[in-house]
Amino acid sequence: MAAQDVLGQTARLASSSALLQVLFRGVTFGLNAFTLRYLSRELIGVVNVRLTLLYSTVVFLAREAFRRACLSGSAKRNWTKTINLLWLTVPLGVFWSLTLGLVWLHLLEVPDPSVVPHYQAGVVAFGLSAVIELLGEPFWVLAQAHLFVRLKVIAESLSVVSKCILTVTLVILYPQWGLYIFSLAQLLYVSVLVMCYVIYFVMFLGSPEAKKKSFPVARVKALLPNFVEDETFVNWKEARLTWSFFKQSFLKQILTEGERYVMTFLNVLNFGDQGVYDIVNNLGSLVARFIFLPIEESFYVFFAKVLERGKTVKDQKQDDVAMAANVLELLLKLVLLIGLTITVFGYAYSQLALDIYGGSMLSSGTGPDLLRCYSLYVLFLAVNGVTECFTFALMCKEEVDRYNFVMLALSFMFLCISYFLTHWYGSVGFILANCFNMGIRITHSTHYIHEFFRESTHRPLTGLLPSPALLLLYIISAVVTAFSEVLFCCDKGWMARLIHISTGALCLAATLVTMFCTETKLIHFVRSQ
Repeated sequence: MAAQDVLGQTARLASSSALLQVLFRGVTFGLNAFTLRYLSRELIGVVNVRLTLLYSTVVFLAREAFRRACLSGSAKRNWTKTINLLWLTVPLGVFWSLTLGLVWLHLLEVPDPSVVPHYQAGVVAFGLSAVIELLGEPFWVLAQAHLFVRLKVIAESLSVVSKCILTVTLVILYPQWGLYIFSLAQLLYVSVLVMCYVIYFVMFLGSPEAKKKSFPVARVKALLPNFVEDETFVNWKEARLTWSFFKQSFLKQILTEGERYVMTFLNVLNFGDQGVYDIVNNLGSLVARFIFLPIEESFYVFFAKVLERGKTVKDQKQDDVAMAANVLELLLKLVLLIGLTITVFGYAYSQLALDIYGGSMLSSGTGPDLLRCYSLYVLFLAVNGVTECFTFALMCKEEVDRYNFVMLALSFMFLCISYFLTHWYGSVGFILANCFNMGIRITHSTHYIHEFFRESTHRPLTGLLPSPALLLLYIISAVVTAFSEVLFCCDKGWMARLIHISTGALCLAATLVTMFCTETKLIHFVRSQ
């Protein structure tokens, strides 16, 4: 597949994934607002922090390394061996589910049954849901490698909508069920997700469309583990790369979900405060994560297909290098401007957003400061996602192994900093520790990118430099909206709030107009791709 075709399909995949993230975050946003009126903060804290952490940890440790290794390089490979390797995620998932399930049941603090009933059933259900989801991993990787955009959209949309409908129905009819509600909804979500992929491939394989595309898998039976005579069960090169990524993924999970591990294992916040933190966290990431995560996932595939892992810039095809450098520069500019916009306007509108969303329960106390800090954290998330997706797509096995030591040091530093900052600043300390963590990771990734392109004429890191006129307007907008918040928000009535909102809207409009006038290359890229 030509690099230009890969870019086009990757951009469509990123756009579709972004829309999916809008749906997921929107559903979470709405469910939290809805359940706050029926269920306790403690119950929401246990579900959204502790049980979701169990599920995400099992799934991440069991499959993340396999995904990165099996999506690297060309889609033309021995798919029998790749599929065999991917099926190893299931026993690995069973191991992690049983091991971590015992920890969650017997070593961690158990919530008060009168406040959070049926905790044990919740642990079992969320652990089981992780294993069920891993049953669809070979199908997911095969679809992702061949850029089946529509399949991903339909499967994940149906699963989220099903989960949402069941949750709302049970919350209204049987609020006393407690964790049974979220356990059943989680099991339904993963079951629908896996079944969508299985049904699609059962219908697709052997069809005229599959033959026309010369799809590498001809029969449904080929999607199951297969032993081939006189050949190894798996591709050992992929297996070794998977092991390298596994060591890295273990550390990356600690860095990604570090604050939840600190909350869960060190009890620095009670379950009610954990619930508020998670609600604010979801609100803060509502706009940011649905854009950055799809870009990171989709363009990792693009960079891995266009450039060859482990080779220097001189040993790559120069046309592909030029395209990759141009795309990287524009992606950095895109996420930087999105991040700056959220940081600047998020500071002055955090308290208003929380007051509208959850009333005084969220807008009083540490809620507004937490969301303001999260607005800054979004900027770090934006840049780190793109720089790391390029770096991981290019690193050879030895470089990945060396980076694991960096991640080990970062993990230890992050946990220590999180613990101390939380004792000093409460839940805000988690966000500050995450900013520090992301800053170190960005420094490492930008250094790698600089060294990779040093012997070429391309300088993609210039994408991190916005135009002076736009930067000046961001500063003016930050000052004006901050004064507006002091004068008009948030206890002076709805007319004052409308003036505050109008002030922000005018500043945002001026910023967007300046962006369209000064960043013409970026605007053309977004429109064309």
